[in-house]
Amino acid sequence: MIGQRSETSTVSGAHFAFTDRWGGVSAVPYEELNLGGAVGDDPDAVRTNRELAAKALGLDPAQVVWMNQVHGPDVAVVDGPWGSSEIPSVDAIVTVRRGLALAVLTADCTPVLLADPVAGVAAAAHAGRPGMIAGVVPAAVRAMVELGAEPGRIVARTGPAVCGRCYEVPEQMRADVAAVEPAAHAETSWGTPAVDVTAGVHAQLERLGVRDREQSPVCTLESGDHFSYRRDRTTGRLAGYVWLD
Repeated sequence: MIGQRSETSTVSGAHFAFTDRWGGVSAVPYEELNLGGAVGDDPDAVRTNRELAAKALGLDPAQVVWMNQVHGPDVAVVDGPWGSSEIPSVDAIVTVRRGLALAVLTADCTPVLLADPVAGVAAAAHAGRPGMIAGVVPAAVRAMVELGAEPGRIVARTGPAVCGRCYEVPEQMRADVAAVEPAAHAETSWGTPAVDVTAGVHAQLERLGVRDREQSPVCTLESGDHFSYRRDRTTGRLAGYVWLD
């Protein structure tokens, strides 16, 4: 089973899930449920963890689509797993295939899950600071709309991520981010410049007309139950999953 602090929800046949770090087989410093395959963990452990997580969610592990995430704005439309094809470098994937699960990996960045259950369109996006600025989430929504989704019907869920009270950055970086997305301007709990990526993502979704939005209360840097790159550097990756019945 995936950990007790994982988050799952279902809305009109659209399923959303975010893992925590527990319930897997990886050893320190990736303990336990590391789902990232490019962080130095034992590949067999990652493969087992992905199987465990999928089965705990009632999914076929072979029907989960992963990305090669690069902090960019590019989106791929998918109708099945990559198979023997090279996984493309994108930070959002979209599908109209019901039952196909889309996955996004994070360890402080904001995982964004989107679904229009009526149109049968789902998307998963990886929104770190660079991706949020580049507009990966609006790009994912536009791709969904091209496939028949309507912003007013889209359900959006953002998962565990570093919060604006903890994501300290240099003053110039905060200014540069805020120039693109004012809602991301933040201050740490100790009074220094910060960026709130999740707030920026929700502001982008609001402007696009996506009203049904929920945000995880978990800050990954503060939570020992979640992986945090900013806290630990060498660590595992959490996953967010979205799929439609």
